[in-house]
Amino acid sequence: MATQLAEPAASTKNHPEAVVVRFAGDSGDGMQLTGGQFTLSSALSGNDFATFPDFPAEIRAPQGTLFGVSAFQINFGSTEIDTAGDAPDVLVAMNPAALKTNVGALKPGGLIIADTGEFTKRNLEKAKYDASPIDDGSLAKWKVLAFDISALTLESVKPFGLGNKEALRCKNMWTLGLALWMFDRDRAPLVDWLNAKFRKNPVLAEANIAALNAGHAYGETAELGGQLHKVHLDPVPSPAGLYRTITGAEAVALGLVAGAQLADLKMFFGGYPITPASSILHYLAGMKEFGVTTFQAEDEIAAIAAAIGASYAGHLGVTSSSGPGIALKGEAMGLAVMTELPLVIVNSQRGGPSTGLPTKTEQSDLYQAVYGRNGDTPMPVISARSPGDAFECAIEACRIATQYMTPVILLTDGYIANAAEPWAVPDPATFEPFPATFLDKPNGPDGTLLPYARDEKGARPWIKPGTPGLMHRIGGIEKNPGTGNLDYSPAAHQAMTDARKAKVDGVAKSIPAQDVCLGNTSGKLAVVGWGSTFGPIHQAVRKARAKGLDVSHIHVRHIWPLPENLGDLLRSFDKVLVPEMNTGQFKTVLRDQYLVDAQPLTKVSGQPFAIAEIEAAIATYFDHVPGNAGGDEIAPNETQLPSIESANP
Repeated sequence: MATQLAEPAASTKNHPEAVVVRFAGDSGDGMQLTGGQFTLSSALSGNDFATFPDFPAEIRAPQGTLFGVSAFQINFGSTEIDTAGDAPDVLVAMNPAALKTNVGALKPGGLIIADTGEFTKRNLEKAKYDASPIDDGSLAKWKVLAFDISALTLESVKPFGLGNKEALRCKNMWTLGLALWMFDRDRAPLVDWLNAKFRKNPVLAEANIAALNAGHAYGETAELGGQLHKVHLDPVPSPAGLYRTITGAEAVALGLVAGAQLADLKMFFGGYPITPASSILHYLAGMKEFGVTTFQAEDEIAAIAAAIGASYAGHLGVTSSSGPGIALKGEAMGLAVMTELPLVIVNSQRGGPSTGLPTKTEQSDLYQAVYGRNGDTPMPVISARSPGDAFECAIEACRIATQYMTPVILLTDGYIANAAEPWAVPDPATFEPFPATFLDKPNGPDGTLLPYARDEKGARPWIKPGTPGLMHRIGGIEKNPGTGNLDYSPAAHQAMTDARKAKVDGVAKSIPAQDVCLGNTSGKLAVVGWGSTFGPIHQAVRKARAKGLDVSHIHVRHIWPLPENLGDLLRSFDKVLVPEMNTGQFKTVLRDQYLVDAQPLTKVSGQPFAIAEIEAAIATYFDHVPGNAGGDEIAPNETQLPSIESANP
């Protein structure tokens, strides 16, 4: 149990609605583990939260360098949390490089907790500091709490006889203990976790627990001059139910399994390791009891080809990658379109092009998803807006793939894949099954087989190989409509191309009408988003509406085909603003499909949008609207939205 405070009133000194904390250190300092366990404590305390793990791009940059910094940010509180927060209130910097790369994001007046044990001459030079920022006055606009965490950790684990290197690995637990004290958190769940993690090495478990307790005790007993005090955040009011912490990758894996179950199919997952998509394979590998087969292929092409083969055999084929791997899968995706087999393709987008920013987030694969294959190869595209939403989107991808006999792309991104949030575990009974059907007898006149005859949705029948009397030809060359015989005549290709396009276009009939997440269904400005921009857009629009501005938030899940009512909805607003983490791809799609003057707000820094960036863009629009201060109506197209092509510094 947590030690009681010497000052009973300390836990009630501050009751903010939300706090943003960022842990930053070398990639070997265990910042992701620290952040993950602090997230667990936030969940157990009943807080709402959103996290942002920020990994270095290099596999293992030299220790102490600017490129090797790993950070984990969490926004948690007693109110609705949609983003990981714009600027941290607290920055825990384990070395000079972590301080230098992250301090610029800290709020003025925010708290820096720094480990002076790492501020050596050599580490300062690696971080490009001429002098220690702790001593030269450059941190004057923040509160600074600097002490030797390294030495305190070594002292706390001294009784366990660890070597110096192994002992210093406990620093993250010492730091976590201090953070648990700061935010009035119980240590018991973390102690249980450490005992379980190191059950084969009890000495390491005891050492880490000792470091955790020492950090907690330091916060309680040290003379810290009032800079560090306990902050209590009440639980967020939530409907009764079963909740758990979930990341986007976990949600995709669970959603794929649920989708296969709802389709009454076994699932085959063919994948190849790539950041940040690899976690999906890791999670699915542990779900064999749900009829899941996982296959780590020798390359991306083999992975998708194996998945297509599984779909041909009557399983639900699934494959996953990030942008570079999706590019390699492009030819096989065309094969899946031509053979008209169900296939789910998950793209956890990262910064590009080429290797690009392998551990950073971006939304720059939308063109690739909608258009990026040779020939006319239309396929449905779905985009998840948050970690929890990825579960339902994965189910939806399975539904469309199996009901329309088509490959489907599910877009997430690095932020969604790695970030975590509380998730209300849904009741399985609330999901309507969509069992797949297989043709088991000839479907043509006089007992003939028509493998490309189409149902009311435009889907061809699914035929398991080896079904008596249903032998047919399948492959990547053009087919005769109906019989499926090889036929690359002009008329056949025209007819089959039109049929495949009509089938995908028809998916729009089975998806919900586009709603307005926040605001009115018409007005002066609609902020239209897709994917992981949901949180910052939603909060920015909420703040703008609180100021009396006529702005609404529309967030699109079905990227292709688009909802049938979306065009009319967009045309009911005077102006449309589209924030996205690319150079304006969805904006271009909306302009092309609906001839609306959608304006871009773009960002390609590898970091998610800040709420303030979108707020500023909304404010800029209303600052240029004549008569807006008095709330006067303006005629459509009376003013032009200011140029806001980029939110980058």
